[in-house]
Amino acid sequence: MEPPVRLASTGTIIHGVSVGEVLGVSTLAEARLIAGRSGLDRIVQRLNVMEVPDILAWVKPHELLLTTGYPLRNTPQSLDRLVADLDERGLAALAIKLGRYVDELPDEMVAQADRLGFPLILLPNNVGFDDILNQVLTDILNRQAAVLVRAEEAHRALVQVVLAGGGLGEVTAEVAGLLDVAVAAIDGAGRTLAAAGPPEHVAALRQPAGTAGRAGDFTSVPIVAGGHHHGRIVAHSPSGVIHDSDVGILERAATVAALVITRQDAVNAVESKYRADFLRDVLTGRAGTGERVANRSRAFGWDLERPVTVLVAELDPEGDERTAQDRLVTSWTAAVRRHDQRGAVAGFSHEVVAVVDASADSAKVARDAASAFADAITSGTFSTGTSRTCPGADSLPEAYGQALKAARVGRQLHGPGAVAHFDQLGVYRLLSLVNDTAELHAFVRETLGPLAADDDTENADLRRTLQVLLETNLNVAETARRLHFHYNTLRYRIGKLERLLGNFTEDPHLRLNLTLALHVLRMRGI
Repeated sequence: MEPPVRLASTGTIIHGVSVGEVLGVSTLAEARLIAGRSGLDRIVQRLNVMEVPDILAWVKPHELLLTTGYPLRNTPQSLDRLVADLDERGLAALAIKLGRYVDELPDEMVAQADRLGFPLILLPNNVGFDDILNQVLTDILNRQAAVLVRAEEAHRALVQVVLAGGGLGEVTAEVAGLLDVAVAAIDGAGRTLAAAGPPEHVAALRQPAGTAGRAGDFTSVPIVAGGHHHGRIVAHSPSGVIHDSDVGILERAATVAALVITRQDAVNAVESKYRADFLRDVLTGRAGTGERVANRSRAFGWDLERPVTVLVAELDPEGDERTAQDRLVTSWTAAVRRHDQRGAVAGFSHEVVAVVDASADSAKVARDAASAFADAITSGTFSTGTSRTCPGADSLPEAYGQALKAARVGRQLHGPGAVAHFDQLGVYRLLSLVNDTAELHAFVRETLGPLAADDDTENADLRRTLQVLLETNLNVAETARRLHFHYNTLRYRIGKLERLLGNFTEDPHLRLNLTLALHVLRMRGI
């Protein structure tokens, strides 16, 4: 199971001592534990004295309750129920002086305390409550003061890491040294960003969630900044439990980790802008000389001097949101890195452009990016276009235009989520060059006449018949087979089509016009 998650505290640190440690103070040297031994690790944070009958209304969790038994003297039959009531309210223990008001505790009360692990302590009669209160409270305050000092020292050390320009590696190393535990910074996807500590213990932190379930050994604190969850700090202490004071330091470490991540995000954003601006200049032919392009590309870790392929991924209209664009860049960056470490990738306003080695499987790169995008975005798709092989940086503007055209024409032909290669566009590549869509619409109307509209079912059916006839080069038998028509039925339809459109079976120029008109209709968005 997942390690327990501890939410960030409000800043108030409350620590105490265990019941077992309370029994070790000098004023309780003669005190005797008479029941509830399994609860000696209960934490005492405050003390209270019970000398009124309605004490249950005033008790608080983690209290050590002191009493002479005066409120219980007339109701001994309710003593066994008292233990259950105090345990239900989260008290740490009950310490009582016997002999003056209550001679002995009922057997059922002792048995109930043992069952619940609720310590019952018999106090010596010669010890005053004020001495107990003074000594135990002093121990609690000293413990809390020591914890606060330790936390403050840890805070100063962690802040110094940030001021010195350290990253998550330095933060985890500092915490591992302070707490003597293994520590890892984990991102939201479960990947280890940094880790420190003994190698075998760090390995345990990297195990799948189901293998890290020993209670007390693992603790997780969220890393949150600006309302965004960036991951978590996970600590592993194989030698024992991680105490609350340790968790307080982990919380401070998570805050510092959030600062480090936010700082790195800001740096990455600036670097991404520079990369995107430079790649845009390269793709538009404004990046300068070939030598300058080569030098700056190498500085970014890119190789644009080899044969490459350009891919353009455009968000489809229904998914055009800022969050989707950010995720699109992330998905494509990860996909390109898996297939080509020297490939270039950058996000523009509504698209992502990738330049990868010509030997890489561009279709697989696009599939990997689409899979990662779908895992992160519940709705929204993108269309991808691929260029021809580009021999070098000088030809990148032409290749970029090819990929962009393939993405847009592919979406028009096949709808959102299309993947198209420039060489596969055929005649649609030429049609996409016509900027005057009104002229294209007029051509379709003039050529197809009533078959251009979808408002009549019979006309749409006849258009389908015409399309298959043209695809089979007027092979009547093959067309009839594809459309599941009788031969004579198809001959009748051909006659009707020729009355509407002209003698296309004899006129090759008319057939060319009809084919082009049908292609235009297939191009969505025109």
